[in-house]
Amino acid sequence: MALLTCENVSLAYDGETVVSDLSFEVKPGDYLCIVGENGSGKSTLIAGLLGLKKPTAGFIAMGDGLKQTEIGYLPQQTNIQKDFPASVFEVILSGCLNSGNLLPFYTKRDKRKATDNMERLGLTNLKNRCYKELSGGQQQRVLLARSLCATKKLLILDEPFSGLDPIVSGEFYQLVRTINLEMKITVVMVSHDIRSAVENATMILHLNQKPLFFGRTADYIESEAGRRFIGGNGNV
Repeated sequence: MALLTCENVSLAYDGETVVSDLSFEVKPGDYLCIVGENGSGKSTLIAGLLGLKKPTAGFIAMGDGLKQTEIGYLPQQTNIQKDFPASVFEVILSGCLNSGNLLPFYTKRDKRKATDNMERLGLTNLKNRCYKELSGGQQQRVLLARSLCATKKLLILDEPFSGLDPIVSGEFYQLVRTINLEMKITVVMVSHDIRSAVENATMILHLNQKPLFFGRTADYIESEAGRRFIGGNGNV
């Protein structure tokens, strides 16, 4: 059973259709990269998958018992977020708020989950450091740990490595792949870097307002869209 299903979906931004006639499924264990040029509808689609934007046509459905509150989400980071005055542990722990817990405090289970994800991403030595004092790469690692606190099934990332240098970005792609394989968490990631996408993802969705390709990465490499864009500069 699919975790997410899009059936003949159209989505609009400011009244203008930016995604149309889109159908695809995300199954448990998939690592799907959504690629495309600026303005192709990638971030609008993510808003739709998160339930923040309703389709103007078609439908988006969740399956396999997945709930909206059980999706881990790592958005593009803003300058305001970079200056957030909290400790690393506090930022990671705040990911547990997504679970819908109505208690006015964090439980022992929440703190254990935050500690586990902090250790998993190599952040234990930064536990008490102020988040805003960290490097860009460290901050993104903290936010990734935070998003893991919100989910056991599905992680959605919207160009999470934008602004990071190529070496750090490469490390993050490998880290996300490890999370997918070892934690058995399904991944949906928007990326502008097609070369890195095909090196790590199992599935590719290439958008240009309408889908240019959806399927296995190996098939994408051999497709017209894949040959065109990978054969160029590798970034769109």
